[in-house]
Amino acid sequence: MTSVPVCDGVSKVVIQEGSGKPVTKGSSVTVNCTGMLTEGMKKFWCTKDPGQKPFTFNAGVGQVIAGWDQGCLTMREGETSRITMTGEKGYGAGGFPAWGIPPNASLTFELEIVRVA
Repeated sequence: MTSVPVCDGVSKVVIQEGSGKPVTKGSSVTVNCTGMLTEGMKKFWCTKDPGQKPFTFNAGVGQVIAGWDQGCLTMREGETSRITMTGEKGYGAGGFPAWGIPPNASLTFELEIVRVA
């Protein structure tokens, strides 16, 4: 599996190709996701954990962190990819203390595009 740049600060490794609708700006996207700190690959969130469920958002309109938006816009329904981003494309200087994400932490998300509407 080869990592390819998506944009400055964001890269992607395709784990499984998708064959469904592409994610486009404004589309409603439902994903299964595992979020990890890139350093040490410590998990901080997973939609498949008990009590969690797939996450739905509108792509490309700023409802999620920039690196996630930019990575998802290169994906299609049925695809699973690993998106890695710098801290500036993630939670930035503030981090996300509630999830144990320190300031400027690089993040890795394994995303499965379940549905594009």
